[in-house]
Amino acid sequence: MLVLVNAIGLNIYRADNFQHPRAGAVVVAVMAAWTVFAVWAYSDHRRRVPALLLADLAVALATILASPLVKGEELRATIPGFWVMGALLAWAIHWRWLGGLVAGLLLAAADLGVRQQVDQGNYGNVFLLVIGGPVVGFMCGVLQQLASDREVAERAAAAAAERDRLARAVHDGVLQVLALMQRRGRELGGEAEELGRLAGEQESALRSLIRQQDTLAGGGTEATQDLAGALAALEREHPVRVSTPAEPVLLAGARTTEVVAAVRECLSNVARHVGPDAPAWVLLEAFDDRVEVSVRDEGGGIPAGRLDEAASAGRLGVAQSIRGRIVDLGGTASVSTGSFGTEWELVVPR
Repeated sequence: MLVLVNAIGLNIYRADNFQHPRAGAVVVAVMAAWTVFAVWAYSDHRRRVPALLLADLAVALATILASPLVKGEELRATIPGFWVMGALLAWAIHWRWLGGLVAGLLLAAADLGVRQQVDQGNYGNVFLLVIGGPVVGFMCGVLQQLASDREVAERAAAAAAERDRLARAVHDGVLQVLALMQRRGRELGGEAEELGRLAGEQESALRSLIRQQDTLAGGGTEATQDLAGALAALEREHPVRVSTPAEPVLLAGARTTEVVAAVRECLSNVARHVGPDAPAWVLLEAFDDRVEVSVRDEGGGIPAGRLDEAASAGRLGVAQSIRGRIVDLGGTASVSTGSFGTEWELVVPR
């Protein structure tokens, strides 16, 4: 808007430079109409597609190329002037330094191409176009990376604080109850002794998780891991057949851990509800921007309303161990169920 007002004011001031004033007024009107449209179009990210940026640059180039036809070949200044920087900055923001460089070179070539002679002022203007686009594009990339890093740091800090809170709650409540059950089970003997043994195993597992929390918070799992290999290892724990791509599928370590944990919960549900020896199948597909994991069994399916009933009753295995993990990674978890069995589809961005 600012450079449009500047262009309109300069063209009014230089009205005596126009050989065809009406045609000049039409060009300025086109610039004004396009500016209003561009403000609306760029306001929604869904409309910021390559076609819009190409059209934006094409209009800017067209106004430059129309200048000698309207003003005459001896023009001292093009009609749009600095108005073309709108398209230049749009390319720089969208396609970073490379987009800014391409747009700057095209605008500079058009500006120099319509002139009979190039003076120092013309050179300075086109130099700013060529150098300004890449600089703005580079800075946009840096700012986006800084924003992403800050978001990751804030989420890590929040997760660490939540782990500390949960660790205190578990230590003060659950661990003490499990320890008491283990001790009383040994004293009572019989079936109670078996329950005490299981309680002792869970106590040990919980204590291990608490000890590991500092390592998790420190980012030790951010190194990439092979998701395909981690899923294939599940064949040693469950009667499952795992199909993966031939090459490694690398993800950040924390993401790999969460995806494998979600798949393990799916397989635990198969063993719990279909049978400990019931077969299951895991399929991993890797794409450039995401991974998709399918977990399928041939049981009787999940009765209608069972998942909602379990969640309302506080049994959050599906809601948290499967869906919650995948949603926290920015992905989706959907389930298809019926007489054919149950199939989970887990989609996680890379």
